Amino acid sequence: MSLKEKFLSDMKEAMKEKNVLRKNTIQLVRAAVLQKEKDTLQEVSDEQILDILVQEVKKRKDALIDFKKAERQDLIEETEAELAVLSTYMPQQFSEEDLLKIIQKIIGEVGATSMKDMGKVMTLLTPQVKGRADSSQVSRIVKECLTKQ
Repeated sequence: MSLKEKFLSDMKEAMKEKNVLRKNTIQLVRAAVLQKEKDTLQEVSDEQILDILVQEVKKRKDALIDFKKAERQDLIEETEAELAVLSTYMPQQFSEEDLLKIIQKIIGEVGATSMKDMGKVMTLLTPQVKGRADSSQVSRIVKECLTKQ
């Protein structure tokens, strides 16, 4: 079952259960997927849907920071609930240890020795961790590894 089919199935299930938050969250992602299809005039792949999911998660995490600054508990709770729904569709996230191993392996392959080589490392690393690690976390660990050398 593709992610697109899973969204439709899960949305129908949420409607039957009268779970409004879950239904609305899935609808927002489906709308983004359908808009992408309309814009490109072709069906999106699961990989492209994963990109859309990553964008939706990032939007909510960014909004969560603002809601916490504004002390809007109602919006904080709603956004955290939406993030929980979205996380069920995301691939399992890498642990920091796993991420460190992958980064060190790529640094060795590239022969990176300083921060000047960060672009080379990130170019090879990004496709491997896409959707499975937070980009800010990846960037932080790469910087730490490159400054230690």
